[in-house]
Amino acid sequence: MQQISPVNRACGTCTLCCRLPDIDALDKPANEWCRNCIEGQGCRIYEQRPQLCRDFLCLWMTDEALLPAWDPAQSHMMIYRQGPQITVLVDPDFPDMWKREPYAQQLSSWARQPGTTGQYVIVFVGDAVFKVD
Repeated sequence: MQQISPVNRACGTCTLCCRLPDIDALDKPANEWCRNCIEGQGCRIYEQRPQLCRDFLCLWMTDEALLPAWDPAQSHMMIYRQGPQITVLVDPDFPDMWKREPYAQQLSSWARQPGTTGQYVIVFVGDAVFKVD
């Protein structure tokens, strides 16, 4: 069973949220597969998953303005907002995806957009961290 998004998108075979982020509630380090994930299928403990997992929807699932190229299964990136910050977690198997088009231009555009509190874009690739200007 997959979570229904506000823009009627589905996770499909994407399981990047089970690999890329650090999830303390599951004792899961960043960039390692969650022991409860079946790669390309989803969560083995879906009905009992932690609240953090229940509440999470990546930007692809919530922002209808994102083009199909931003589907995490295609872009190899998981994107989400944290207040004024846009966080981009890049699949370490595809470390340069965020530098390619159409992604690089869109990330720069987001970084340049003025916000009421300022907006910035942070990219995580493995252990490396980049601020997009």
